[in-house]
This record gives sequence, C-alpha cells and structure tokens, in this order.
Amino acid sequence: MLLALTKAFAALGLRPEQVVVVSGIGCSSRIPAYTNCYGFHGIHGRALPLATGVKVARPDLTVICAGGDGDGFSIGGNHFLHACRRNVDITYLVMDNEVYGMTKGQPSPTTDPTWDSALSPGGTGMSPFHPLVIALASGANFIARAFAGDPNTTAKMLADAIRHPGFSFVQILSPCVTFRPDQKTWKDRVRPAPVLETDDAGRAARRLMTDDGFVCGVLYRGHREPYRHAVRAGAAEHGPDFLEAGFRVGP
Repeated sequence: MLLALTKAFAALGLRPEQVVVVSGIGCSSRIPAYTNCYGFHGIHGRALPLATGVKVARPDLTVICAGGDGDGFSIGGNHFLHACRRNVDITYLVMDNEVYGMTKGQPSPTTDPTWDSALSPGGTGMSPFHPLVIALASGANFIARAFAGDPNTTAKMLADAIRHPGFSFVQILSPCVTFRPDQKTWKDRVRPAPVLETDDAGRAARRLMTDDGFVCGVLYRGHREPYRHAVRAGAAEHGPDFLEAGFRVGP
C-alpha cells in the first residue's frame, strides 16, 4: 500500500510540502510515519474529522486520510457517514483486512459472519458492514476498490481518486496473513470490474449490492460540487460572516 501511495504522488507530481497524510489508529494508520510529507497520526476513529479540518483550513493542500476497517467503520463509522455527506475534497483510503489485526484478531465490522475464531467461536452471526454501499448512500463523490497485492494498478486508482473533486473513497483489500491466513487466496479472487464506471447512483447501487466484494476498479464517479467550493460561492454573495459560519465543521 505504501508503494502504491508513493507511486500515486509521483505520478501526480506532488511535492512533499503539498501533501498531508492523516491517520487514526491501527496497523494501517502508521502510514504517515513512512511518507516524506506532512503527517498527522490522530486518535482512534477520528482521522476523518481531522482530515476535514486540515482541508477546510488549508484548501491548497492535498489531504489523504488513511485507516483500516476497524478504525474507519466501527468507532469511526459515524464520521465516515458525515464525511461522505459533506463532500469535502479529501481522499479516504481504507485498508480492509476484515479483522482487528493490531489487537490480536477480533472480528471487525467487515468480517464474514461465519468466520470462526477463538475470540468469536462459530462466527459473529452479524451481517458485515458494506462500506461501498454506505459510501454511495451517504454521498461520496468517487468510489473504488483496489487490491494491495497489485501496487501498480492501485497507484493509478489512487491518483485518479486524488484528482477527482469532492470526497473520494477507496477500499483497499489488504490481506492480514497473520490472523487471517485464509486471505492468501484473495489474490486469486480479485478481478477487474466487468463493466465501465458509472455516474448513475442507482446503477452503481445495483452493482455494489450484487458483487461478491472482490470486483476492483472505479465503481462510481459523481459530479457533486465539493463542499469548500459551494461555501466560497455563497460567501461571495452573502459576505464574510457566511464564510465563517460555512467553514465551521459540524455534523
């Protein structure tokens, strides 16, 4: 994943001082420490409001938010919904391994309900969280899925997500072979999307609800105006008081 991200920065011609990488807590959230740019290692589940604040305060910077399925969809789930809805121009990368790897293998929100482990004998029995469907329903402007084992394709997808205005969300399938050795088979299951991307939310929803979780590619590309642009347009008409109120970050 780190290789894919650095390749994307290089392809976009971004200088280190132009980029901020924000993360929460987890194995994946150590990524700011390994990038040669501005970094912010936040607290559990709070990476998205931090990234939103950075972008709103410094719209000239490219802001990347990185995390895992536990950090992003469990304790950070409510922030995920509202970040999609606000449509601030940031890119959210979630390295999804369907397990809490850092804390010794508990089921995560995306874990299959039948996965049997010492910590969940017989499985959780609960329907897994479907991040791409939730992102679409909540208003994300760009939705994609990638595979960490294919860094070149992932790099191109990340560059595309960063270029796209508004909130871009990329789910990155990232096997955790320590606690989920069965995920070694993912490399044989991932495949490119059989159809072209769409800007039709209804069509995208039907595709996302019926795929098996291993279809990779750009799955939805919307045209909503990013939040900061809409606020600035309103400020020009209503004056500086509107700008101050509009830039306040809240649910």
